Amino acid sequence: MNPIIAPSILSADFGKLNEDIEMINKSAADWIHCDVMDGRFVPNISFGFPVLKAVKKVAKKPLDVHLMILEPEKYIADFRNAGADILSVHIEASPHLHRTIQQIKEHGMMAGVAINPHTPVSQLEHVIAAIDLVCLMSVNPGFGGQKFIANTYIKIKQLKDLIVASNSKAKIEIDGGVDLRNAGALLAAGADVLVAGNTVFSAENPDQTISLLKNTVRNTIAV
Repeated sequence: MNPIIAPSILSADFGKLNEDIEMINKSAADWIHCDVMDGRFVPNISFGFPVLKAVKKVAKKPLDVHLMILEPEKYIADFRNAGADILSVHIEASPHLHRTIQQIKEHGMMAGVAINPHTPVSQLEHVIAAIDLVCLMSVNPGFGGQKFIANTYIKIKQLKDLIVASNSKAKIEIDGGVDLRNAGALLAAGADVLVAGNTVFSAENPDQTISLLKNTVRNTIAV
């Protein structure tokens, strides 16, 4: 198992976004996590296609795009054209989820499904075999820097059991409140991908913090 660290640029300094992306390029990070918010599904607006295209021009690592928007199925081709390599839609915003997953894959991207803290993992039962990634929200979506919800550990175990029972290859991604204190425990519980925004970009040395997250994960595996 090779755990994945995905810094979230939602917490980056957009005044020097190119510099922050270059830092991620040179760091131990694996993916670049991009949170797209529409002000409707969540009470915040982040960025759209122009910013994503600008990030793609600089990025040397896959763009993990997390859509916190209503009607995501309308924009699948647009996000592919903007540079998304992994595209996650929220189950709560996708009434025709299986069709949307198929469309994402048809456009050559890894297909992910994100679920909010209150959404039962069991709702993924009939699509889990078809998806590449499950993004478990460990905070309520919409803002960075929130406190981690401890019930996430229970949901990781439930999701891991569902993945095994379904012979799915889906990775488990944790998004929200990930830091150096809980990274190891999250991996030990079954997580594969850790999204870290505020923890990375509020640090005095973001590159070193990414390395520490990666080392925390590796140390957990070694134990």
